[in-house]
Amino acid sequence: MADPSPVDELVATAHAMADAARAAILPHFRGRALGTISKDTDRYDPVTVADRAAEAAMRAVLAEHRPDDAILGEEEGATEGTSGLTWVIDPIDGTRGFVSGTPTWGVLIALNDATGPLYGIIDQPYIGERFEGGFGRARLVGPMGEAPLRVAPSADLTQATLFTTFPEVGSDEDRLGFEAVRDAVQLVRYGCDCYAYALLAAGQIDLVIEAGLNSYDIAAPIAVIEAAGGVVTDWEGGPVHNGGRAIAAASAELHGAAMALVHGAIRG
Repeated sequence: MADPSPVDELVATAHAMADAARAAILPHFRGRALGTISKDTDRYDPVTVADRAAEAAMRAVLAEHRPDDAILGEEEGATEGTSGLTWVIDPIDGTRGFVSGTPTWGVLIALNDATGPLYGIIDQPYIGERFEGGFGRARLVGPMGEAPLRVAPSADLTQATLFTTFPEVGSDEDRLGFEAVRDAVQLVRYGCDCYAYALLAAGQIDLVIEAGLNSYDIAAPIAVIEAAGGVVTDWEGGPVHNGGRAIAAASAELHGAAMALVHGAIRG
């Protein structure tokens, strides 16, 4: 049997990380002994034993298979590497949803080089859905089998469905920008965290607008959505893989229309 290609090895490592995170998280989901604490004294920003266990499990996979790669994780911070590649990981994106028992949280895994995300996974362990994108892949594997990921055909903004975590996050100025788009679309839904990005990549919704993101919140969604044919930038149209304010859209047309409304509202 031929040795796996470098890309195949990277993809296999990402899936092994997602599998390890699933195994670490699921015994705790909808349990009572979550060991939850808040990382912020001013607002509720929970972390649980499942978050910490999942990141440790993913880091163990990398220590075995990719010890020269850098890591940026939500719970354990940055670990330097020498390969030029960085794994950007969020063990549970949507911990508020996790502690509430809703299945809209997920595990985020991205592989970045110096330019940004090359490949990403959005994994929902409880539902058993895994969305991946990059290296020529764009697919969903879940309870109904395997399907390609493809964003929805371009829609008029007035017919679009928008998801967000607002008003939970973001400044007053951020909200003004979001609300301008909210008032223009057909349907708005709130609070799905990373699962909203997965739905965009799967062609179920049209827009996600967020603010206050960290790199581990957005790097994997960028890879998955772009592989599915979508557009993800910051609110100025530039790269957003380092975090900040993001507009993710199913088409360049929708993205441009949303960005114009955001700018008009902020500039007043």
